[in-house]
Order: sequence, then C-alpha cells, then structure tokens
Amino acid sequence: MKRYRDLNNYLKEMFGERIQKIPLDAGLSCPNRDGTLSLKGCIFCDGRGSGTGAFLKKGLSIDEQISNARGFLGRRYKAKKFIAYFQSFSNTYAPVSRLKNLYDQAVSHDDVVGLSVATRPDCVSADIFRLLTSYKKDRLVWIELGLQSIHDKTLELINRGHDAECFRQSVLAASKYGLDVCAHVILGLPGEDREMMLQTARFISWLPIQGIKIHLLYVVEGTPLADLYNAGEFRCLDQKEYVETVSDFLELLPPEMVIHRLTGDPVKKELIAPEWAREKTRTLIMINELLERKKTWQGRLYSKTGHLLSGEEES
Repeated sequence: MKRYRDLNNYLKEMFGERIQKIPLDAGLSCPNRDGTLSLKGCIFCDGRGSGTGAFLKKGLSIDEQISNARGFLGRRYKAKKFIAYFQSFSNTYAPVSRLKNLYDQAVSHDDVVGLSVATRPDCVSADIFRLLTSYKKDRLVWIELGLQSIHDKTLELINRGHDAECFRQSVLAASKYGLDVCAHVILGLPGEDREMMLQTARFISWLPIQGIKIHLLYVVEGTPLADLYNAGEFRCLDQKEYVETVSDFLELLPPEMVIHRLTGDPVKKELIAPEWAREKTRTLIMINELLERKKTWQGRLYSKTGHLLSGEEES
C-alpha cells in the first residue's frame, strides 16, 4: 500500500475504474514567450511549453487529438474513460470565447469524464473561473497552476515572470469559485537547498489546494538551463537527494491532498541531465521504499496553520 494519496487511486475511488489523462495541445502561447512579459520563457521550458507538442504539429483539432489518443490509451491502459488535459503552454491565455470552444470540443465526448487545465497564476480571471466552473455540473474539473517555488528570488532567477503572492491570490480566487487546484512545483531549482524546498511544501499546505505535481528539474536541449548546465553553473540533484527530498516534502502536505505526480517525465532523446531522470519507475519505487523504511507517510508532519506571505495566519 502506498504511503501517499496518488491520483490513480483517487480516480478509482471516484469513478470505480481506471481513468486515463489525454494530454492536449491547444496551440496557445504564454505571456512569458510572446513578449508580454518576456520572449525567453522560463529557463527550463522547451519549445513545446513542457508538453508533447506532437498532435499540434500534425494539425489536429482538439476533437481529433482526443479521438486519436483514446484508442491508443484505451488499449495500453485498459481505460474506457478519460480526462482531457490541456498541457502545453498556458491554457487560459486566450479570449474566453476561444477557450470555451476548445474546452467544449474536449468534453463533447461521452467518455471524457474530466477536464484539467494547466496554466499560469497570472493568466486567470473571474470570467475564466466561471467558465471552468460551468463544466463541474457533470464532470471532474481541475485547474493546474504553476508555482515552482515559494521563493521570489528563485522565481526571478528562472525568469518565471510572477511572484509567489500572485500564485496565492490566484489560488484563493479559484477557491471562491469552488474549483479544485493542483499546484506545480519543481525540486532542485538553482540556488535552493532542501530547507528552501520544504518551505514551499509548507506554504502549499496552508492554502486551499487539493492536488500537487512534484517535478524534478531536469535539463533538456535548447533551453537557457542547458546553457547554465553546460557552463558548469548548475548541478542537478542526484537520485538519492531527490528521493529524500520528496519523502520530506510529502510529510508536510495535507493527508487528503491528491498527489498527481512525484517526478518529471522528460523526452528521452532531448534529455541532457540527469541521466537517472530516465528511470521514472525506479525513482517511484525508491520513494515508496524510503517512506516504508522511515515508517512515515504523507501528512505525518502536516500543520493546519502557518504564516503566509503577508504574515497573517490561515484559519
């Protein structure tokens, strides 16, 4: 038995069967790439916006992407129901009318039982929250917000283009609309030690966040991070360091929080470092084994109250 609340089991509890995510590329951009904030993007982000990009290159619509993917995923995972996952770039970065058309295409399939939209905390608004809420009547809906780190100096270093307070305000706003939030964080960012990473865990645990994706910072070709790595100015976490940090991170999270991901999943032919990032299954096994050896679990050190950025206490 796993010592954390993983997404697959959460979905099985909810639907009584295997549910598989279908990653989608809506062809949207990002204010950190189109010149609104920057033209460079985050230092770790590749030209596909940390998504697959494969379907868009084939010129397929959202409807066609789902139709093609569900056959393959159904055969591979024996899944009969799916979540439409808007993955690449910032998937609320467009007029609401265009977003509605994209989301409507995704949920028009009877076997699509959920909608998950990944975006930035500075690319949301009341109109977008209302739109997402409208799909909750008969589907599971998640909004996935990228934080990466609680530390503003880190966010500036990685050219994130927003601060942690922006993330906090977006989470609180989403919560008012009854939306489930999944936070994205990255472990191993430049200049951060383990205690700094654990401060991010504590911060997340004090907000109305229902899920989390924990990513390993890996280096891929064609990114500013690759330039830093090749110049000897950045060192990746080794596998043991990462596993130990994830274990400590999980202890601080609320026990009911859904763990959507525990490591990254790079395109192997583009990966520069670390080599062990190719060993996703092995890394997950090591995390479980360490939790068992330590006789610990998600939420063991969770505290319901804590100081937020502005110094007030969450009630």
